[in-house]
Amino acid sequence: MNERTTLEKIAPSVEEAIAEGLVELGLPADRVDVEVLDSGSRGLLGIGGRQARVRLTVKTAPGAGPETGQPVPAAGPEAGRPTPAAAPAEEDALLRLSRQTVSDLLEKMKISASVTAHYGDVDEKGERPVLVDINGDDLGVLIGRRGDILNSMQYLVNLIVSKQMEQWVQVVIDVEGYRARRERQLRQMARRMADQAVKTGRRQVLEPMPANERRIIHLELRDHPDVTTQSIGEEPARKITILPK
Repeated sequence: MNERTTLEKIAPSVEEAIAEGLVELGLPADRVDVEVLDSGSRGLLGIGGRQARVRLTVKTAPGAGPETGQPVPAAGPEAGRPTPAAAPAEEDALLRLSRQTVSDLLEKMKISASVTAHYGDVDEKGERPVLVDINGDDLGVLIGRRGDILNSMQYLVNLIVSKQMEQWVQVVIDVEGYRARRERQLRQMARRMADQAVKTGRRQVLEPMPANERRIIHLELRDHPDVTTQSIGEEPARKITILPK
């Protein structure tokens, strides 16, 4: 008998259930048939309501027996509906999950944009963050005041992706190059405030900022010959102090 591998997954949304199943099977979307057993109920940004349940069945070639089981390239569960961005050929399970999670959130927010994902440079811990870029028109609503909405969305995506991967994953989301512009501003401010600390001989306390922005300040002044930096306070009001040596 020609039995096919099947897997059932439960998640807050159909898309997340499919993504989780694909990760577990280690297959791309076009290698499985998807049956939605329960579409669940939609909550804000995918939170709340009833869980979705799907069944994924691995495709096999016509007439293939259990000993062959060759997958057949075919349209996957995303065929027939527009997606914000097509998955690149080299995209692995983690990149695909990260991109699709962001795409799903944008869809629930009724925001049309293109989404791509790639790996960033290896950090000092030897880890590579996942970088997700969102591009489109009039996307300021996704950024918010000093990036507060973007940071909240990024935090949510980190939780979803890390839960699906069963390990912590750092996902950094950018909108229309906002983070690159913000990083330039932070680096300029860091150098300016360091000069001020040296000139006055007094410590300079910066405005509260999220951990990823504090890290930019620390790195920018890490090798400065005349100042040191330290973080003080409690989240979300944690801030950096620049101290003259």
